[in-house]
Amino acid sequence: MDASTFLLHLLIILVAARLLGELAAACGVPSVIGELCAGILIGPSLLGWVEINEIIRLLGEIGVILLLFEVGLETDIDKLLNAGYKSIIVAIGGFVTPFIFGFLISDQIFDQPVIVSLFVGGTLTATSIGITVRTLSDLKAQHSTEGQITLGAAVLDDVLGVILLAVLYEFSTTGTVSVTNAGIIMLYVGLFFLLAPILAKVISHGIQYLDQHIDNPGLIPTTIVSLVLLFAWLAHLFGAPELLGGFAAGIALSRRFFLPFGISLKGQNGFSERVLSEMKPIVQLFTPIFFVSVGLSLDLSIVDWQSSFFWSFTITMAIVAVASKFSGALFINEPYPKRVVIGMAMVPRGEVGLIFAGLGSAANVFTNDVYTALIMVIAYTTIFSPFWIKLFYRRYGL
Repeated sequence: MDASTFLLHLLIILVAARLLGELAAACGVPSVIGELCAGILIGPSLLGWVEINEIIRLLGEIGVILLLFEVGLETDIDKLLNAGYKSIIVAIGGFVTPFIFGFLISDQIFDQPVIVSLFVGGTLTATSIGITVRTLSDLKAQHSTEGQITLGAAVLDDVLGVILLAVLYEFSTTGTVSVTNAGIIMLYVGLFFLLAPILAKVISHGIQYLDQHIDNPGLIPTTIVSLVLLFAWLAHLFGAPELLGGFAAGIALSRRFFLPFGISLKGQNGFSERVLSEMKPIVQLFTPIFFVSVGLSLDLSIVDWQSSFFWSFTITMAIVAVASKFSGALFINEPYPKRVVIGMAMVPRGEVGLIFAGLGSAANVFTNDVYTALIMVIAYTTIFSPFWIKLFYRRYGL
């Protein structure tokens, strides 16, 4: 692809995201649905104007990393920690249940090979933290109790997903599973979450010092974006998803994050607010690219709409995909409407589900029917979940 074609595609992505996002908001629907639909409209599913490629994918990844940075920056760490055990229950229930039921139904009812069934179960474990966070943000619910529980659960779910993905990939290529390798990944991810916010907090004070002594209006956005990208790279180095590096950096720069053992660094007053103010336009530029790229990745033109296996497999897995994500949320000690919202917010599979399905396809694990059925399940959970969450919030006045 030459430079002029890429620029045209980027123009189409940004304009389509804005137009359909505004249209969705005007109709009382979360704008993220409009952005997802923009990707489906301009992508291979319908008009075919834009195809997903590595550059668009990378720009979208930067968008979701920056989105998670903004979420971390606005997160009340006390609320997040208080939601800890509830988040763990939600995450584990919403991870284990879809994996088990997805595997068993694929293996026992649809008679698929073991490796196929494992990848099907793995795909259903996914939760798109980007779409979940954006939906709650559109509803101004990201700081609510259910928002904090969901955020913690989605982060943990992403980490578990990375470990499972590594295990399944190893199994698909070697036929064996190394418990040691999985343990090493868990250890590295744990070390990253322990050390990254502390390091980011220290670096942020260096940035603040430079800001106080250098008269350069572009200093904060340049240095903060550099910090976020550094921690995204470090997250990948430690085996964690890159977007969690952005979240860790945001947590460290938030007003309510303190270094361990009572250590304090003075001069933070107002700095978090300045960072948020100057970073928001950058976040708002890149984030829609991510949601459009998810829509671009859903090629619905390859679906065999006449296949009876496709319909039975899709409908069954869609039911499992939705119902199984409530298995953890329904057992926590919260009012019933909040438990339902948390379960709903864990349903979108988005880019994480596409990664599982894409890896299975690349490894020649999936037949075309199984792959397209999973694409449809991912599309359904991704596009319609924000809509149902919005309706539920309106119905119960949360």
